[in-house]
Amino acid sequence: MPNRSGNVYGLTILSPILDEAKREISHSVAIRNYLAQLPRDERGPFARLSSTHLCRMVVLDDVVFVGYPAREEHLKSSYLVFETNFDGELETYLGRMAREIPELVEATWGHCVGYPGVSDVDGFVAYMKRCQVTTTFYFADVNDKTVQQTLRALQIQSGLATFIERNQGKPAAEIQAAFADFWAAVQSASPLRPGAKGVGVLPCFITDTMSAKGPSFS
Repeated sequence: MPNRSGNVYGLTILSPILDEAKREISHSVAIRNYLAQLPRDERGPFARLSSTHLCRMVVLDDVVFVGYPAREEHLKSSYLVFETNFDGELETYLGRMAREIPELVEATWGHCVGYPGVSDVDGFVAYMKRCQVTTTFYFADVNDKTVQQTLRALQIQSGLATFIERNQGKPAAEIQAAFADFWAAVQSASPLRPGAKGVGVLPCFITDTMSAKGPSFS
């Protein structure tokens, strides 16, 4: 089904960027400057939007001409490209963007043609849907699991790999006792935060590994 793979929704948005020749800093550059300074870990805006598996925001100036026999084409304006995979329904996710990360929305889509602002949430949702392009190809990072389920699996996977490495060649009884300690640590561990490093989440069992979840900005 287009736009959806199991419980995961794939959203692609192309929003035309304003072109005002007399501006000291162009709208495209203003968007790039803002995106460049955003944190890419658990402090990032899309890490706060808890149902986000991954996202990317890019300023697209033009399409690439690959040579003949292809026909040379050009865009009529620059575009803000927004791609994300998330759990749940489209309208709910877009509404959460307007309510929970309005500073990012204003600083990026505020430079786009027809942007209505976030004070009118329904208007913002309708605007984003008008800019939507059908998604048919997904980055396969999940198997129909939620963000929290995926992070939990990564947490256990990393800890188990370290457990195996540290206990190779030991007597069976010692391994069994060590595994009981490992599993107790799994049961009591705090969940990983989206975008955060996995340091210390399973004491004595996890090394410095990165969560698979995190935004990318260009």
